[in-house]
Amino acid sequence: MAAMNPIAQLPPPGDDALAHSAALTALITDEIARAGGWIDFARYMELALYTPGLGYYSGGSRKFGAEGDFITAPELSPLFGQSLARQVMQITQASAAHVIEVGAGTGALAADMLLELERLGALPDHYDIIELSGELRVRQTDTVRERAPHLADRVRWLDALPDAFAGCVVANEVLDVMPVHLVVWRGDDILERGVVLHDGQLAHADRPAQGSVLNSAQALDVPRSATADYISEICPAARAWMAEWGRRLTAGAVIAIDYGYPREEYYLPSRSQGTVQCYYRHRAHTDLLRWPGLNDITAFVDFTAAAEAAFDAGLDVLGYTSQGAFLANCGLLQLLAERGTSPEAMGQPDYVRAARAAHRLTGPHEMGELFKVLAVGRKLAQPLLGFQQGDRTHAL
Repeated sequence: MAAMNPIAQLPPPGDDALAHSAALTALITDEIARAGGWIDFARYMELALYTPGLGYYSGGSRKFGAEGDFITAPELSPLFGQSLARQVMQITQASAAHVIEVGAGTGALAADMLLELERLGALPDHYDIIELSGELRVRQTDTVRERAPHLADRVRWLDALPDAFAGCVVANEVLDVMPVHLVVWRGDDILERGVVLHDGQLAHADRPAQGSVLNSAQALDVPRSATADYISEICPAARAWMAEWGRRLTAGAVIAIDYGYPREEYYLPSRSQGTVQCYYRHRAHTDLLRWPGLNDITAFVDFTAAAEAAFDAGLDVLGYTSQGAFLANCGLLQLLAERGTSPEAMGQPDYVRAARAAHRLTGPHEMGELFKVLAVGRKLAQPLLGFQQGDRTHAL
């Protein structure tokens, strides 16, 4: 039985939140019993995040922004969406005037991109959103109607990936919340860490890895030790998602933005405890089984695996770089400069806030290096704007 993580110093949930988590825990407990006493962590993560009405992304709690559990790039500043819109414009003009955003959060990115694309004279015929959460669909609708009411009729919500698609797909912080399998390399053994019920509580337990998880783990060159475990993740869901676009994208590109590394950096000796973590009220912790349904659970992205899956499905790898380089290539600093055309303007609170957000989005010690951008696509002849300088495709 693997030891539980020390209890993090987290603000206590209210009674309603605890009751919500208890209901989801009971459902997970029943699933463990039906499965014979053990489920893999990927299944636990799926239940904790996506169980209808109870999972973190399917319940009604506010997740994004200062009052939620984390802040994403679109909530920091419209500069993110405005810069990204310039890359989207290049792709849609070379393929089709159609955009799909996967996992649209609050709807801020959709509103910002639509307004910027309108300013650039490159509005898509349709801006579709694929969103699993009914609560977030409502919030996205409200955001677009509030910030871009004259463009709201271009936005549609889809329940699944289209059978065929031409245009630009945007996935900002989507791959990191796809369920991962936890793998333990212990000496010569490869184990999979799952979830059991122990003394009435959810707990981790390891068993020999099997099937595709074992095969994937054996193919990785991870540091092994005779005295210490090496723990990390494998995400078949992310590879399958990229492969699906390989089957469906007829022309255009998929842009995936997330925190992660290429494979050689992902499985370094210094990451011997893996990358999975939870976010609760702007606090990161690794007590992965605590309060199911109340925590976001995420893992860093293996961008090499994502690129390989897309390539194997027939897509071209069009670029890979840091978020900072990508946004700079797409004109973020020029957009900021347009707001500070005089010393007086640069002293205004709006400009100061925008400058601080730009630093967070692009700074090498902030999101600029932690987050990466991968573009894959089909039938795009010209180099993409966002990768003109600083492309790291060779590192994948």
